[in-house]
Amino acid sequence: MLVLVAPGQGAQTPGFLTPWLDLPGATDRIAAWSDAIGLDLAHYGTQADADEIRDTAVAQPLLVAAGLLSAAALDASPGVVAGHSVGEITAAALAGVIGDEAALRLVRTRGLGMAEAAAVTETGMAALLGGDHDVSVAHLEKLGLTPANVNGGGQIVAAGTTAQIAALVADKPEGVRRVVPLQVAGAFHTHHMAPAVEKLRVAAADLTVTDPAVTYVSNADGRTVATGTEIIARLVGQVANPVRWDLCMETFQRLGVTALIEVCPGGTLTGLAKRALPGVKTLALKTPDDLDAARALILEHAGV
Repeated sequence: MLVLVAPGQGAQTPGFLTPWLDLPGATDRIAAWSDAIGLDLAHYGTQADADEIRDTAVAQPLLVAAGLLSAAALDASPGVVAGHSVGEITAAALAGVIGDEAALRLVRTRGLGMAEAAAVTETGMAALLGGDHDVSVAHLEKLGLTPANVNGGGQIVAAGTTAQIAALVADKPEGVRRVVPLQVAGAFHTHHMAPAVEKLRVAAADLTVTDPAVTYVSNADGRTVATGTEIIARLVGQVANPVRWDLCMETFQRLGVTALIEVCPGGTLTGLAKRALPGVKTLALKTPDDLDAARALILEHAGV
């Protein structure tokens, strides 16, 4: 069984969209999406520097656009879909819950709302390298921090105020080798993002929603979700709640997934899968040069 996954914020790099625009129809599709959301996706995906695409309001639509574009080129029929954080919107579109343009409009609202929420208080995130899950989580809670991303394989990303992150760097949990502050604009997936939830809820009310055509796995708790309305409700609430990618991967295993393909800009989630899902074949779509290998993997696993 094949699972198609979409990465979250931080996966973007300068110019990563450039080779994808050489595919037939890609430039027109990106131009149409750019017009729909008032953001020049082609510019940000090909010419903008790292600082420009670190902006939450830019990064999130850019990631969803790239994911949808690369998935369309792949033309896969997965048995399961999932996305990490903002990648959940990509996954919802891949599952047929919402249309591509609707996904871009929704993620534009999400990115702007989260950027505005992040500007209220000085917040940030930091990755914990090594350590025991329970010990680390207890230590984060003692410092007032949230385990915002529990990614599996011992990887936890903490989020909170700048002062709380500094306290974590100075007093790391027992067993943790190092605490690495991340270059992100705020404490995503925490209560600090509450203002963005309401903005997203209003935008979601106007969506045309259908039930997923394939199995959809949610970040909230790793469970499969069978109705489009519940998927959208979870997408809205997830902005201010932790990402449990570890539980998503446990569900992949329980469902009998044998291969995982990560849409552009792939790499992060395949890396996690290699550690947490032994025996599952993985492939990351970085450029169109990866499409042939991905199609071969699909032929081998999509019908399993």
